[in-house]
Amino acid sequence: MSKVGFIGLGIMGAPMAANLLAAGHELFLHDIKGPPATLLDGGATVCASGADVAKRADIIIVMVPDTPHVEAALFAENGVAAGLTRGKIVVDMSSISPIATKGFAKKINKLDCQYLDAPVSGGEVGAKAASLTIMVGGPEEAFNTVKPLFELMGKNITLVGGNGDGQTTKVANQIIVALNIQAVAEALLFASKAGADPSKVRQALMGGFASSRILEVHGERMLKRTFNPGFRIELHQKDLNLALQGAKALGVSLPNTAAVQELMNACAANGMSGLDHSALCQAIELMSNHKIAEQ
Repeated sequence: MSKVGFIGLGIMGAPMAANLLAAGHELFLHDIKGPPATLLDGGATVCASGADVAKRADIIIVMVPDTPHVEAALFAENGVAAGLTRGKIVVDMSSISPIATKGFAKKINKLDCQYLDAPVSGGEVGAKAASLTIMVGGPEEAFNTVKPLFELMGKNITLVGGNGDGQTTKVANQIIVALNIQAVAEALLFASKAGADPSKVRQALMGGFASSRILEVHGERMLKRTFNPGFRIELHQKDLNLALQGAKALGVSLPNTAAVQELMNACAANGMSGLDHSALCQAIELMSNHKIAEQ
């Protein structure tokens, strides 16, 4: 069994760490809010800092909200880098800037350690069910070492390429997810306003070419108004901002990504930034003066 460090134990990190612990791995934890009691009761060890985690673990996983948080977790005073010794592997499973990721990897490599960027998709449901999609960038040797841990947290695990490529894949994923949420919201609102039962419309569409996980999961959330966060709007805003920043740097146009980001901005402006990203439908509902609801 491996000695694994885990930094960041929020909505996603806590169940991911729990799956590693359940498999018998020795866990060393650090979170600014303190690790959940369930993990400590299960035998995990709390550490005072990222440096302490890195000293005690061979593989250190980071799962925090945004690029600055990863940078702080790794390179702040008493961060992970301060506790690393030769041969250890740092795995960032957050969703952050691909460009920054390449810089972080170079700094870790200079310490004679390896770096993987391994963002995930699947939300809280996937984290709890150990069914996450994991998109990995980095050296194949490190990937093969960490893969048994990935398999305890996810099902679709792909080494995409070098450092930064995992994060690029996650940005692409978030573009597709956001545009699909928008499409489902518009379709269900259209059906509802036209007088059809949106729940039956959704049921019919689930058997056709329009079927998708977004229609299945988030369509149901829109109908039942269950917007407790699996993945918060403010986090999806961050990911789409990465997409639009990348598009500008690459000289490409992402018009629909920009449009859906504006819908997310509208949700945030109306106090919804902490809701699940399926609540994007509420921006469209506000513009249409009509609410999707089960009849």
